Amino acid sequence: MRKIKVKIKVFLRLADDLFRGTYFKFPKKTKKACRFDYAITVTQEVKPSETFDNKIYNLTLASEKISQYVLLPNQVFSFWSIIGNPEREFKKGRSIINGQLSEESGGGLCQVSGIIYYAALLSGLQVLERHNHSMDIYMDETRFTPLGTDATVVYGYKDLRVRNNFSFPLKFHLEVEGNTISASLQTAEKIQEKTLSFAMENSASDILVTVSDEKGNMLNKSEYRKL
Repeated sequence: MRKIKVKIKVFLRLADDLFRGTYFKFPKKTKKACRFDYAITVTQEVKPSETFDNKIYNLTLASEKISQYVLLPNQVFSFWSIIGNPEREFKKGRSIINGQLSEESGGGLCQVSGIIYYAALLSGLQVLERHNHSMDIYMDETRFTPLGTDATVVYGYKDLRVRNNFSFPLKFHLEVEGNTISASLQTAEKIQEKTLSFAMENSASDILVTVSDEKGNMLNKSEYRKL
């Protein structure tokens, strides 16, 4: 039943993208050499876990796929349009589904979408769609990214979409080495990296995080349930 629901969601998304014209703004794989002289880079640790090897495999495969695409001006990066159905190529790992921890194909891919989102925030790219995780499952020693810079993705349901709102081409180049993953937003012209600030409001059951840039512009507001 769940697979049928996912197929319906994927079909409805495709129909909506075709109707709105978004589908035609997704980039295609390119073999044409582009010169990128500048980069904004985010590096994160891949924390130890019971499914560490599977997660490294998933992160590496996703990184290889994403790094093949160049975004021309006004084109839209869509995580799932590049990655595809995770059940076809990816291994099982830890995921949060409907607020519950479980093992799913493509587990750990949220670290890929999250690090891309973090790089997008730092560079000022236009974020069209992003979903924060429903709850905070980490302690300070296991956290690999600040609250407010995560981006959960669920095939058919939740995507990460970012538009190239600059007048020159760019690309996300990802690499996994050992227990680290890095995402570089490579650009043909220099982008001034933004300075992010984080404001947190704690209650007994929830955490509310507001992320702003150096000018005080709010970039997102994320609410997490405490584990």
